[in-house]
Amino acid sequence: MKDETGRRRYTSVRKLTENPFLNLYEMDALTGSGTPFHYYFASRNREDALPLLTGQPCSNGIVIYPLWKREPDKLVMIRQYRYPLDEWIYELPAGLIDRGETPSQAAVREMKEETGLSFYPYEGGEPAFRRPVYLGAGMTDETSTSVFGFAEGEISGEFQEETESIEILLADKKEVMRILREEKISLRAGFLLMNFLRADKENPFAFLEAPVC
Repeated sequence: MKDETGRRRYTSVRKLTENPFLNLYEMDALTGSGTPFHYYFASRNREDALPLLTGQPCSNGIVIYPLWKREPDKLVMIRQYRYPLDEWIYELPAGLIDRGETPSQAAVREMKEETGLSFYPYEGGEPAFRRPVYLGAGMTDETSTSVFGFAEGEISGEFQEETESIEILLADKKEVMRILREEKISLRAGFLLMNFLRADKENPFAFLEAPVC
């Protein structure tokens, strides 16, 4: 991939680790003036599918915005232990997209695995709000796609993996505001919770409509 001047800003890239879900890469990068330096980044992508080679983002994972179907003024949230932090943080259900899955299919599967609930994706609104977006491009080429919809059923942790420690909760706007003010949260959850606070119970996905320009 070349920059706006038509020059490629690296000469080579090497995979430094061999892990199943995430790997470290070293890049022989170039500054704007052409000075070489080493740059390091993490990727979930196959070595031949790195966005810096293809010029296209891969769909790595999803974050789920699950309204409680019986009471759409409540949101299904999770509180999960995260090993890199040695902390419990508040999040929305999320996960990786398996090969061959669409984001909506991954959301249905992950919702069942993490919460025991059935999930029904909402397919209306502006498609631009469902594009994969980069999470932290200074460190990783990982992307996340937001999937919106309704959840119902019996809350259960029976389908969680042994390495997962997840608590499930139904949060109304008062609790969401408390979480935003007082608790540790993920960035993906934070921005979506702001939308939830503005959502109308009678038309809860109105914010997904494209504004009139």
